[in-house]
Amino acid sequence: MPELPDVTLYVEALRARVLGKQLQAAALSSPFLLRTVDPPLKDVVGHDVVDVRRVGKRVALVMDDDVCVVFHLMIAGRLHWKKRGTRGRAALAAFDFPDGTLTFTEAGSKHRAALHVVRLSALSSLDAGGIEPLTATRAEFAAALRRENHTLKRSLTDPRFLAGIGNAYSDEILHRAKLSPVLLTSRMTDEEAARLHAATREVLVEFTDKMRAELKGAFPEKVTAFREDFATHGKFGKPCPVCGTTIQRIVKGENESNYCPRCQTGGKMLADRALSKLLHDDWPKTIDEWEQRKMPGQGGA
Repeated sequence: MPELPDVTLYVEALRARVLGKQLQAAALSSPFLLRTVDPPLKDVVGHDVVDVRRVGKRVALVMDDDVCVVFHLMIAGRLHWKKRGTRGRAALAAFDFPDGTLTFTEAGSKHRAALHVVRLSALSSLDAGGIEPLTATRAEFAAALRRENHTLKRSLTDPRFLAGIGNAYSDEILHRAKLSPVLLTSRMTDEEAARLHAATREVLVEFTDKMRAELKGAFPEKVTAFREDFATHGKFGKPCPVCGTTIQRIVKGENESNYCPRCQTGGKMLADRALSKLLHDDWPKTIDEWEQRKMPGQGGA
């Protein structure tokens, strides 16, 4: 799922290409994509883009008639900038501007990506209400996470609390802060909250800057949740870049949390439900026990 750094770069790339430009045509090829009926999509054609905004994990084009075209990418949705008039077979929607065509695609068949056309006065209704992590004070950040008692992993990714953070960057933030993904917010100390606030800002700014430098002004066409320079996300079974310990994971449904036992949980292994059901009492309690089992001649896998 594109998160705050990815969506920020989409916004910047679109501002450079469509701000002040007229939307000359709009076409849909999927009946599943458009989730609103009033105002109709045709109402935005012929109007100029006066702003491009990030709304949580959404991208919004604000037109000069105060109507907004809002892209919700979800997990597999992506935006592309093509030569004018180019659609491509995978495009669910296409928007023609004088200098190019913006297309909206989604990999897979689950139809989670969405397009909304709303009046500017209703744009805030698409916002889940989470505070902006890059502008929130330390006190605001801690208060948002403690509003309800959940694990840090869940609270970081809940758009009601924080805007723009998902599965990938929450793993990276928690690793940077040296905090367990299953620590309950009610048990988070003030020092841990301060550490998490600092790590959140550091990680989001760092990766946004890295990706901006990589693009060199190009449109972001290779948005992915798996980067080679991530420390933990997508790195199950690989060594932690800080301490060398094998990265572990917790899997629940379609969600996976990656963490370093030595950096984040004091050496404690967090039970993966899929594996612990099979292993029962044989599930190792510490990373030392886990690594001992993996050693040749010790009976481990």
